[in-house]
Amino acid sequence: MSLDRRRFLHSLGGSAAGLALIRQAQALPATQRTGTLADVAHIVVLTQENRGFDHYFGALPGVRGFADPFPVPLPGGHTVWSQPRAKAPAAGGAAAARIAPFHLDTRAQPHLMRSAGTPHRWPDALQAWDHGRLAHWPAAKEDHSMGCFAPADIPFQTALADAFTLCDAYHCSFQGGTWPNRLFLFTGHNDPHGQGGGPALYNEFEDFGKAEQNLGYTWVTYAQRLEAAGVSWQVYQDVADNFGDNPLAGFRIFRDAYHQRPGHAPRLRERAATTRALDALREDVQADRLPQVSWVVAPVADSEHPWKSSPAQGADYTARVMAALLSNPAVWSRTVLLVNYDENDGFFDHVPPPAPPSVLQWHEDPKKRRLAGHSSIDTTGEYHQRLSPEHLDPAERRWLHQTYGLGPRVPLWAISPWSRGGWVCSEVFDHTSVLRFIEKRFGVAEPQISAWRRAVCGDLSSAFDFATPQASVQTVRLPDTLPGAQAAGRFAETPVPPMPPTMHAPVQPPGPRPARPLPYALQARCEARPSRVRIEWHNTGTTAAVVHVYNRLQLQAPPRRYTLAAGQRWRDDWAAEDSGHFDVWLLGPNGWHRHFVGQAAARQPRVHLQPGADMALKLVLNNPGTRPAQFTLAALAYQDGTPRNLRMAPGAKRVLRLPLAEHHWYDWRVALADAPGTAWRFAGHLEDGRPSLTDPAMHGPARLRHDSGVPQYFRA
Repeated sequence: MSLDRRRFLHSLGGSAAGLALIRQAQALPATQRTGTLADVAHIVVLTQENRGFDHYFGALPGVRGFADPFPVPLPGGHTVWSQPRAKAPAAGGAAAARIAPFHLDTRAQPHLMRSAGTPHRWPDALQAWDHGRLAHWPAAKEDHSMGCFAPADIPFQTALADAFTLCDAYHCSFQGGTWPNRLFLFTGHNDPHGQGGGPALYNEFEDFGKAEQNLGYTWVTYAQRLEAAGVSWQVYQDVADNFGDNPLAGFRIFRDAYHQRPGHAPRLRERAATTRALDALREDVQADRLPQVSWVVAPVADSEHPWKSSPAQGADYTARVMAALLSNPAVWSRTVLLVNYDENDGFFDHVPPPAPPSVLQWHEDPKKRRLAGHSSIDTTGEYHQRLSPEHLDPAERRWLHQTYGLGPRVPLWAISPWSRGGWVCSEVFDHTSVLRFIEKRFGVAEPQISAWRRAVCGDLSSAFDFATPQASVQTVRLPDTLPGAQAAGRFAETPVPPMPPTMHAPVQPPGPRPARPLPYALQARCEARPSRVRIEWHNTGTTAAVVHVYNRLQLQAPPRRYTLAAGQRWRDDWAAEDSGHFDVWLLGPNGWHRHFVGQAAARQPRVHLQPGADMALKLVLNNPGTRPAQFTLAALAYQDGTPRNLRMAPGAKRVLRLPLAEHHWYDWRVALADAPGTAWRFAGHLEDGRPSLTDPAMHGPARLRHDSGVPQYFRA
């Protein structure tokens, strides 16, 4: 193709004319034949490079961002939003020694659109995660990893969130870089048992290699499974300029095809090892021959990768992909476009990723391992067991036998006629969820996805409404992307942004968004006993859930993580301090939170919350002691917070009905008035299978501190 034609197609995709086509397409209805996933004829996956969720959307209204009511507690009274700096300035005192997420203001300093990247390999990613403590992120990722954009800095990405559906609990699959994560996206795993050239931890085999080399991974890819099943597929790319982002190039069978070695498969070469760029995508769409499954790989300058690209250039490329798909409205009406990111680079994200329990002491026999928590789901394939650990460097040896993922959150947009309207979906997903969505639609199984991921991560179908897609939505004006991309492309330098001289809490504006229904329903009750406290869970939802448990009196210890299968009950004990005090802080999916503080002793009052009839909550209070007890009940958000005093006789039990607000979010505190160090907090969202709203209380400045003693909201 001539250079002039390439330039013409680029201008059509990124110009005001191309974007007008996208705006018009917001009004195009879906093809409705069955009202199910079967109406989807084409699934297109565009995976960009190295952007985290908070890095892009911490300041976006209506998502789990800066104003999350439940930031992970850190030692010294800090929260996860307040991180010790990797390079604290000599002057400035304690205020300058810590750093919070700070604004990369591209309007005041346009060159920050091309800000430098950060470390993002297996050892430093695990160091930043630190078993879920998240307490020293900049030490592993550098101070500028706390840099974040505001909606005005990334107007196209923000407009996509306003126009379609954004997933705010989508995680990369692996604690590390591009290739291992893309291997999960294309094959469902990273060969954890080393049977096909893995386990893959780093960026190896980034292109098709030299003709004389006979190297590469040998396990089966999902593309091969589609080929065998007769499902059409294609990788759209420029082989000479794809940043090494087509992971099929790392597999021996595709390398043989590329180099046309004896016995190679010509169809694999045609589909995955030749150049078919966006002009070919547009031609296939217009001719109504778009494959059933397509992967799109961007050129280097459009990849959105820090250093080599930028959010503005990535926005323009995404706009061109959309314009190509929309050039035939009949095709668009049957198409789902998934836009995600392979990993977070090293950019900070505050949500601890769901993961199997950390290993405190390894043993070959799984029954003899000492874990920080428990999983009722088989975790085979989820822990790193290098076959020759003696060859590991010290940084990697530290993480031997630890979990591969999930990794930090990254954005994912579900863009289609079935996902219009500015929705948020907060179900836990990862890259294997994309394969499962394809699997569910076209019936081609991927057996290499682990049992644990299948249980914990959804299949993306909850991000759509196939039965009753919105017939009409308010048109969101998508901005012209080409001028910003051209301006960003002129910056040759990729600067490390200047650090703020003092720490300021980032702010998330108000404004809940429509929320997709979720499958989660968790209950937890706490019972104080002599010298210890017992917590019992019951997962009454329809899917597995991971709960993080932090002992706030021992925050230097790894948090325990519990994977609870649907319908399962589990219990565990925590030893109290010598003083008898306990302080246990729980975090589950979609803002589910419990916090229990008290004195470990016999016959202590007990309080638990459970769903009641007619979308209300049932609060059960017990006083098994020999003296009267006075409780103070108050709503901390959503409803009238005027405290209510409840006096209970010895041996009494009382059940209260707590009505829910229309959006079904709740946050209640129960304190023991005559024992100020004893309190219970219950917060979350009660699902009823219908759409709702994201958390209306999620706005304002980030909470930089938690009290080192009893939290203020627990004091009667």
